[in-house]
Amino acid sequence: MTQLQSLRGMVDLLPQALQRWQAVEAEARAHFQRSGFGEIRTPLMEPTDLFCRGIGEATDVVGKEMYTFNDRGERSCTLRPEGTASVVRSALQHGLLTQGPQKLWYAGPMFRYERPQAGRQRQFHQIGVEWLGASNARSDVEVIALAWDFLASLGVGGLELQLNSLGSADDRKGYRTALVAWLEQIAEQLDEDSRARLSTNPLRILDSKNKATQALLESAPTLIDALSSESRTRFDLVQQGLTTLGIPFCLNPRLVRGLDYYCHTAFEITSDQLGAQATVCGGGRYDGLVSQLGGADTPAVGWALGLERLLLVLEAAAKADPVGRAAQVVTAPKPDAYLVNRGAQAEGAALALARALRSQGLTVELDSSGAAFGKQFKRADRCGARFALVLGDEEAGRGEVLIKPLLEKGDEATWAIDAISAMVDVLQSR
Repeated sequence: MTQLQSLRGMVDLLPQALQRWQAVEAEARAHFQRSGFGEIRTPLMEPTDLFCRGIGEATDVVGKEMYTFNDRGERSCTLRPEGTASVVRSALQHGLLTQGPQKLWYAGPMFRYERPQAGRQRQFHQIGVEWLGASNARSDVEVIALAWDFLASLGVGGLELQLNSLGSADDRKGYRTALVAWLEQIAEQLDEDSRARLSTNPLRILDSKNKATQALLESAPTLIDALSSESRTRFDLVQQGLTTLGIPFCLNPRLVRGLDYYCHTAFEITSDQLGAQATVCGGGRYDGLVSQLGGADTPAVGWALGLERLLLVLEAAAKADPVGRAAQVVTAPKPDAYLVNRGAQAEGAALALARALRSQGLTVELDSSGAAFGKQFKRADRCGARFALVLGDEEAGRGEVLIKPLLEKGDEATWAIDAISAMVDVLQSR
């Protein structure tokens, strides 16, 4: 019988890797809680219309990448390709916006049908924040600072904040007209994807990865020149706020983001930890999305980052600095003690001792193999435990356990098995 395999682009998270993920998620949770953001969890599957209306039918995500199917009730359903639209839908459905501005964060799997590659799978995972009801420039600065500080706290090096303003809907409408007129003059020189976008989503051409097209766009009109005085003043305030906080940034007039619901501030945070600048976080303002999904006009701002890409960056940072913060994040925690035991009486005593020490908050690895002490000690060394606790039938008969340092110099010592508090003090000593 053929052995079953996971689907292409759907990757298992095994225990050793998952410990790294959990360390990143715990750091994120701490930052979000300190900033007043509450966690929200939405379904993996949503009505397809949510993303068609929210993201935009002309985008690559909706047009090419969504996992969409009809359920048994002939309803069109989609595995969520991003988190923002689902969060807004939930806030509207449950009346959260009637209670004032909402600061929300989420984490979980998303799905897009695209070519799998390092840091980008068909099932991928995001962490994101959404601040619904926040209108002023200061809220843009605050969410950008939250992303910057979170990444810095993980030890991500070579951070760069790229910033742009997409202006208001009227600004973009005027700019779109000017851009299309300019692009039509060079349409034959554009790459195939850009020519297709010319009639559907011309602003996305600015984000083309084709080098020849990028060279042509150096002479294109810029959105920043099309901003109204109000939009320009708002963008100036964002820049002033970031400068006040000491967060460096560079202006990128080609930064448009990939989804239709953005307006005004757009940003990406990149890192050179992988050798070239790689985007690890992106977001911006989306004041029109709530009304597009059936709610009242509501300003909003947020961002998202991909965990797979972030973990690659952290692993590179850890290699560059083995004793730095990133190395601490990606290194699996070591047990406080490894309990070596053998013999009928010793095995029962070891189980009880492990349970007692774990109840005091210690991490204790209990060897249940019954193998010779030599093999068990090799496992103790491999797992990185600071101490080995040794129990044979003779020690169990005397009600004793031997504590042996593994990573540091020190003498072996024998303790009464029931002297739990004293053993905890020894095992927690640094």
